[in-house]
Amino acid sequence: MKVLYVALAAVALVTVRVALFRARRRRRATPPLDEPSEPSGPSQRSGLAPVFGALEHSLGDVGLVAGREIRERVRGRIFRVGTIIMLGGVAAAVVIPTLHKSSGPSIQTVGVVGGLASDTHQIVLIAGEANQDSVKFVTEDSVATAKADLRSDKVDMSVVDSSELLLEQPATASNSPADPGMVTDLAEYLGVLQAYRQAGLTAAQVKLVSGAKPVAIHVLVPNSKEATKAISIIGLVLLFFMLTQYCTWILIGVMQEKSSRVVEVLLAVVRPLQLLGGKVLGIGAVALGQATLIVGFALVLGASVGSDLLKGTAPLALLSELLWLVLGYAFYCWVYAAAGSTAERQDQVQTLALPLSLPMLFGYIYSVTVASTGHTSAFFKVLAYLPPTAPFCMSVLVGLSQVTWWEFVASVLITIVSTGGVALFAARIYRRAVLRTGGRVRLAELIGRPAR
Repeated sequence: MKVLYVALAAVALVTVRVALFRARRRRRATPPLDEPSEPSGPSQRSGLAPVFGALEHSLGDVGLVAGREIRERVRGRIFRVGTIIMLGGVAAAVVIPTLHKSSGPSIQTVGVVGGLASDTHQIVLIAGEANQDSVKFVTEDSVATAKADLRSDKVDMSVVDSSELLLEQPATASNSPADPGMVTDLAEYLGVLQAYRQAGLTAAQVKLVSGAKPVAIHVLVPNSKEATKAISIIGLVLLFFMLTQYCTWILIGVMQEKSSRVVEVLLAVVRPLQLLGGKVLGIGAVALGQATLIVGFALVLGASVGSDLLKGTAPLALLSELLWLVLGYAFYCWVYAAAGSTAERQDQVQTLALPLSLPMLFGYIYSVTVASTGHTSAFFKVLAYLPPTAPFCMSVLVGLSQVTWWEFVASVLITIVSTGGVALFAARIYRRAVLRTGGRVRLAELIGRPAR
């Protein structure tokens, strides 16, 4: 299964990059920054005009550039089609397991170890009827026989001495034959029945019945948190896809502005750092909006269809991945922008894109492997504190409930501090390289003394 997720992400990444390259070639040169001031512009005719106006007013020239980037990305066909595809994928991941669950077997085979009293027999039938299940009883010679029948799927659950339930794995697991509703109800009914028997129909009966608890449910295979693991893997795929997509936008955008000499016009109006900051802020706002839409859609849809994918720690894992999308973008966007300023041809961009994406690709593949198996290592936990791989590794640790709040906060703070240092270094490179033409600029030429 993990190979499938990796392959899907790789195909999606290649598709997006090819589409971006072709779309950029067909698109005309970017218009100057006076576009937002035109009364008839798209931003003035749309309902987003007040938002862009507030952004440009509060951030000045940086907001002006950011608004321009937001309009350009949101109006693009790639953004709209990509959003629809991601929403469709999330909807399928949430709804399909629910349909599979609802279409499960209507006959529940119950193994019986130690015999059933008449009242216990009746309670099992009532629990099945309450969940629209027909009940078939199978007599088991011993607990060992019942376990063997559970493993071979001859029975769905077993009642041992009318005092406990035996399952092969948790009823909430996607491949469990036992009906979760019937298991829960039967455990509660048997608990109440035991309370009545212990009370002996005396005055203490009311007290015992009111405090009755479900009988113990023993499973042969520990809970593997399938729902949370599935959400973690789906979140990792979306996180990798969106990070590579938006960072590639920055890389290509900077390169095209430089190669078309549009950047010379822009820098006559704003300073280099304002242009770079506005571009990063605008594309980042689009990324955050798209990710928030997807997470909100998944939570609402999961709640409406009663999906198990969004129960337990799964919503926390989703919110964690949303936060790490922001932090991961904030870290990588400066690197991609600086790299784009050193190139002015399409083939140079393709050469830069692969080494820049290697840390993300490594963190993504390793995290999918760990999320699929549920087994972490000391090396993986160390990677959760390194900014290039933290967006993927820390998200998995949250989904597996193997990280404390202070460890999570420490990783966030390390990433924020590192992002500040990377931003300063990238801004220095961008300022020196963006106006230099005549071939790709080497990094060694930019680290030394400032260009004159």
